[in-house]
Amino acid sequence: MKKFIPILVFICFTHVAISQNPLITHMHTADPTARVFNDKLYIYPSHDAIPPEGIKAPRFCMPDYHIFSLENGNTWKDNGVILDQNEVPWGKKNSYGMWAPDCIERDGKYYYYYPAPPNDGTTFRRIGVGVSKSPTGPFTWEKDYIKGIDGIDPGLMIDDDGQAYIFFAGGKTIKGAKLNKNMKQIDGDAIKIQGIPAGYVEGPFPFKYNGTYYLTFAHVFPDEGYTIAYATSKSPLGPYVYSGKIMDNIDNGTNHHSVVKYKGKWILFYHWWSISGYSKLRSMRADYMEFKDDGTIKKVKPTLRGIGNPTINDTIQIDRYNSIQNAKTTFVGGNEPNGWMVSDTKMMSNVRFNGVDFGEGKATKIQARVASGQRNGSFEIHLGGAKGQLIATFPVNYTGGYNTWETIETDIIDKPTGLQDITVVFKSVWGATKIVNLNWLLLKE
Repeated sequence: MKKFIPILVFICFTHVAISQNPLITHMHTADPTARVFNDKLYIYPSHDAIPPEGIKAPRFCMPDYHIFSLENGNTWKDNGVILDQNEVPWGKKNSYGMWAPDCIERDGKYYYYYPAPPNDGTTFRRIGVGVSKSPTGPFTWEKDYIKGIDGIDPGLMIDDDGQAYIFFAGGKTIKGAKLNKNMKQIDGDAIKIQGIPAGYVEGPFPFKYNGTYYLTFAHVFPDEGYTIAYATSKSPLGPYVYSGKIMDNIDNGTNHHSVVKYKGKWILFYHWWSISGYSKLRSMRADYMEFKDDGTIKKVKPTLRGIGNPTINDTIQIDRYNSIQNAKTTFVGGNEPNGWMVSDTKMMSNVRFNGVDFGEGKATKIQARVASGQRNGSFEIHLGGAKGQLIATFPVNYTGGYNTWETIETDIIDKPTGLQDITVVFKSVWGATKIVNLNWLLLKE
C-alpha cells in the first residue's frame, strides 16, 4: 500500500544530516576536528554564516560554535550552540572571528580549545579553553586566554606517556608547546616546529601512528593554492620531515581538516563549498584514508559517497551514488534544504548506492522524497544491480511540479539483511526525459 506522509515527517530531518558528503546541509560548517570519545564519534567544527544585514564582516563571518555527534550509526546530531562570540570572557564583541577549534579528553574531563580576537588587542588571535564533564558540554570557560600563545587553529595531542601538547599556526609558521597537567597553561615556551615547508601554513592537527608522530596541516603552494599536507617525526615537537600531500587543492581555498581512527578505519575530515558555491560558506566532509606499508599516506580524493553505511531510520542520500546511468545529479530546488538530487531520469535510468545496512531484516517499509511534473512512470529498488532482486516499487504521481516535494512510502518485499548494495531503476514510456526527481530514501521498521 502506498501513501503520502505529512510534511512534518520531513521537517524533523532538517535538524540532522547523514554521513554522506557533505555531512551537514542545514547550516555551513568548516574546520572539522573529529574525535572519538568512549567509542562515539564527535565533530567540533567552526560555523560559517552569512553576515547579518548592516554588519561589515571580516573575511569570514563566524559567530559561534556547534558540536555534532554521530547517532544511530549514520546520523549527525546538531547539539546546538556551545559558545557564542559574545560569551568569550576575554574576547572582542561582535568580531565574527570564531575560527577552528579542537577538543580533547583527559581523566574524564573534556577540554575545548578555540581561537578568538582578544578584547585587549594584544595580537590577532588568542586561544582560550573551557572544560566539561561531557563531550557536548556545557563548558565552563576560563576567564582569560592561555598565556604564551598567539595564533590560530589549536591542535591537541596527548602522548602515550600522558604528556599533552598544543600546536597552533600563525602566518608561515607552526608552533608547539607542552601543556601542564591542568590543560590550561603551557609548560615552558612555545617553539617553532622545524621541518615545515616554506609557504603559508595553518590548521595543524597531530596524531601518532605505529610509533611515528604525524603533523598534518593546510599548506599553500604558490602554483596550486591550499593543500592538506603532512610531516613526520620521532618526537612530538620535531624536528619534522615533510612527507607529501594528503589531499590536493580543492577550488583554490582553505582546507582545514582532522584525522581520526573510528571503528578500525582511518578517516580524513575536511571542508569544501560545493553546496554554496562561495568559498566563505563551507561544508564539512569526510572520506576514508589509508596508510601504505611504509607509513606514508595514500592521497585522498574527495567523493560524494563519503563514509558510513546508512541503516534503518537513516536517510540514504541516493545522489551520493556509486554509479549512475542515463540520469544526472543537480542542486535540489523548491523548499528542500541545500543539497543534491537525482534528476533527468529516463526509461531504464538507474543509480546505484553501495553499503546499505539492513541489519537483522527488521525494515518493512521504505520512504522516498520525490518531486514530479507528470503521472506516468515508476521507480524500483533492487538489491545489487539493476537486474537484482526487486524489493520495492514506487509509483510516479504528480506532486505539483519538479520543485514541489512529497514523501511517499511503500512496503519492502521480503526482508533483506546485512550490508546490501541497492540500485534504483526508473521506468516510464520510452522517450520520456524527465520522470521524477529523487532526493533521498529511508528504511523504516
